[in-house]
Amino acid sequence: MTQAEKELECGGKEKEKERDKEKEQQRGVKRPITPAVIPEATHEQIQTNFVIVINPGSRSVRIGRATDTLPVTVPHVIARRHKQSGQPRYEDPWLIRDGLNKPESNEQRQNGLKMVDQAIWSKKMSNGVRRTPVSAEQARAYNCQIRPAVLDSSSRVKWTNTGHHPPYLVGEEALYVNPSDCYNIHWPIVRGQFNIHSGPGGSMTAVLADLEAIWSHVLQKHLEIPLKDLKYYRCILLVPNIYNKQHVKEVVNMLLLNMGFSAIIVHQESVCATFGSGLSSACVVDVGDQKTSVCCVEDGVSHRNSRLCLAYGGSDVTRTFFWLLQRAGFPYRDCQLSKRLDCQLLQHLKEIFCHLNQDISGLQDHEFQTRFPEAPALLYQIRLGDEKLQAPMGLFYPTTFGIVGQKMTLLQHRYQGDPEDPHDEHYLLSTQSKQDQSSKSAADRRAGARPVGLEGEMSSQCGFGETSELPRSCGGGVGSGGVMQAEMELGPTQGESLMGAGEAEEPLSGHLSRKTAIMSQFESKALGLDKAILHSIDCCASDETKRKMYSSILIVGGGLMFQGAQEFLLHRIINKMPPSFRRLVDNVEVITRPKVTAANTSKKLGSELQLTDEVRPIRVGKPFLFLEINDLIFQEGKNELKRCFK
Repeated sequence: MTQAEKELECGGKEKEKERDKEKEQQRGVKRPITPAVIPEATHEQIQTNFVIVINPGSRSVRIGRATDTLPVTVPHVIARRHKQSGQPRYEDPWLIRDGLNKPESNEQRQNGLKMVDQAIWSKKMSNGVRRTPVSAEQARAYNCQIRPAVLDSSSRVKWTNTGHHPPYLVGEEALYVNPSDCYNIHWPIVRGQFNIHSGPGGSMTAVLADLEAIWSHVLQKHLEIPLKDLKYYRCILLVPNIYNKQHVKEVVNMLLLNMGFSAIIVHQESVCATFGSGLSSACVVDVGDQKTSVCCVEDGVSHRNSRLCLAYGGSDVTRTFFWLLQRAGFPYRDCQLSKRLDCQLLQHLKEIFCHLNQDISGLQDHEFQTRFPEAPALLYQIRLGDEKLQAPMGLFYPTTFGIVGQKMTLLQHRYQGDPEDPHDEHYLLSTQSKQDQSSKSAADRRAGARPVGLEGEMSSQCGFGETSELPRSCGGGVGSGGVMQAEMELGPTQGESLMGAGEAEEPLSGHLSRKTAIMSQFESKALGLDKAILHSIDCCASDETKRKMYSSILIVGGGLMFQGAQEFLLHRIINKMPPSFRRLVDNVEVITRPKVTAANTSKKLGSELQLTDEVRPIRVGKPFLFLEINDLIFQEGKNELKRCFK
């Protein structure tokens, strides 16, 4: 057979197949359809230098790229020019807070100081000898005779130049605005929350505008990123452990819609602190300038029951130190808490003088300088004794701060709901109740078809009478157990861990009112730092988790960076921890200065968190933070704001 004949035969067979195919289609025979090949989605490679980390604080804000070794730290303050001439001047206080000028404040401060002195005397020094107390009168007799020495006729410190009438000034420029200039001074965040008050600049809109102005200024001036290019950047926003969801939502809106970031992720500071320190589980204690938060983190999850926020911090220690300096005859007699630059000076003196090392005792001589605009540079001599130790011990005895009539301990309350969010917790509670009610109705219908004897037997075995007599915590009505069961499934609040088991049988209204009363009573107490840590660990579910927390207590923030703080806190934790855990815990460790290299941290966390090769170390003002940079952790788009926080 020739080649032409073979080709002719093959062509004939193909034509026959096509004819058979047409006949089958005419008969209505369905042939299997081969699915189309769907190409795999290609994930865009995220460059870490296009990721911005924002860690807002009460006193300073830290902003940097994910590739930066250290962030840019700027005072979180803004000065806004008056819109009208003759407008009264307003300035948010720095060290002054509510509850200090009560009639009981001084008495409470004195009682707290007595407890501090007793604690100092009870703890022996390293040589086994008790400290000899030094009275303030001994130092006062010397300090009252001190007169400053002039170092220079000019302090070389100038007020911020406002001759070009800028609408606002940010950071250090805002701190050095002349009080005679027509500017209002605002701190947008106080004690970790929005600084909302009835005065000028105290509305939600004004606070968000201040945050946008400060962060935009830092991005443009320090990071040299034009605002028009933010559409190419992604943002990581760190929020406190106890946060206001409505405030977080407004900030996310501002970052996406106003500033123009392409995507954002929101995460809690405590979880990021454990990752940055190379720890999978730890009791994180964040001592900030105006608040102290305590939270137990296990395998990257923040335990809701363990969250505490103490309404005091480093600024309260500074104010107490100033009170003790006045008792000791502070030679700079014009110092006032209402002046910004004096507050800055007191902050500096606290950082260089105060300590928690009980081996340092007796009277010691020091010196400090004052450099203010339009004033000469002065040198002061000062003699101090126990004041340097008494002030930081106020963190363990908060009554020393003299705050009366204020909530000193904040807990994680249940979210009140968002009218713009149709799927908030109230929706989940109501749908859960409806499901329970429908399930109960179906169960009743099935029970009605059963023999009477079987129903009576079951009732007698359970020890109950009719169905309506069941305890509300076990039933399924809309206003009873269904809501409570849904509430427990959504995660209990701190107040629920403080109640006994028998209270679950109360009606829902009584349960909630009793829980609110217990939480209010607990929040009115001023817990010391050591007691707050013990309470937070005690709220963990299992003994194994508690053991992990005791073996890794991580201290972050700048409020406890005193000499001897690690040994002092460790001693108090060991002495006050439950005796049952002293036998279970092999080693109680307090970590105050975590220094972990990038390679060791990535290696340690890699087995537990399965980090990819795209991990980059970044600094957020506290320990190093390691984040997995990929598309999965970002909430893309501006039209739909997904809740990416717990």
